[in-house]
Amino acid sequence: MAASVVIGAGATGVATARQLADSGKHVRLITRSGSGPDHPCIERIALDAGRTDELAEALAGATTVFNAAMTTYQTWPETMPPLFASILAATERAGADYVMLGNHYGYQQTTGPITERTPMTPHTRKGRVRAELWRQAKNAHDEGRLRATEVRAGQYLGPGAVSGFTLLVAPRVREGELALVHGDPDAAHSFSYTEDVASALVAVSGDERAWGRAWHAPVITTTLRQAATDLAELHGAPKPRLEPLTERDLTLLSFTDPLWREFAEMSYMSERPFLVDDRDIRDTFGLKPSTLREALAT
Repeated sequence: MAASVVIGAGATGVATARQLADSGKHVRLITRSGSGPDHPCIERIALDAGRTDELAEALAGATTVFNAAMTTYQTWPETMPPLFASILAATERAGADYVMLGNHYGYQQTTGPITERTPMTPHTRKGRVRAELWRQAKNAHDEGRLRATEVRAGQYLGPGAVSGFTLLVAPRVREGELALVHGDPDAAHSFSYTEDVASALVAVSGDERAWGRAWHAPVITTTLRQAATDLAELHGAPKPRLEPLTERDLTLLSFTDPLWREFAEMSYMSERPFLVDDRDIRDTFGLKPSTLREALAT
């Protein structure tokens, strides 16, 4: 039976499974469809993680469960709590350690860099969901039901990543076209490269110091304009042309996909600088972020 189980085959889940497998560990990758990379050490399983009893059977014998699951963005308030409750319960039954992938939505805007000790006092629906998911995992840890930790990532860069940058900016920049950006293109922001986040998940899972608290994955602090400029140079494309999305733009986009309607709620993270301090994970585990160009080159 797999010692490591990864639930979710998004960009970070796949990177985590691959890094574990490349180190020689047998990995069971659980998704609804059974998708995932072809690798001799990765066993792909088609299973709905919301079916607690079936999931608990699939986790039998596991020592570590990595929860990188995700539901459709606009359905988070309704779909994330029951899914994560099922994964937490099944992990507890299996007697495994629990490593959860989170993000920065639980934090409000601050005047300085956010640390893991910044209070989680979210004022958005999705922020409240994320904060509550961690609170439940932390309670389970504090009550001795399992060992839990969380790695929090920022806006994603990397192959297969889904973020405002990868959806709105990157395709247009590569083609030399006008790119509409969400927020201020010159505001500093903390990005996360999917491979760096996967490395953080793997690192915390194997260290006694990791349990019972959250960690910020290594971040690449830059602006959308700099990221777009570097991407253009890597692809031999013209200098990027960037313009902020208007409310009308978001309204029109929402007619094509309801995902875009959700962007307005999180605008506070993109309209002004939003900086994250990752020193804890650097100092404790010796991790550091890739360079911006390394992340964009993939």
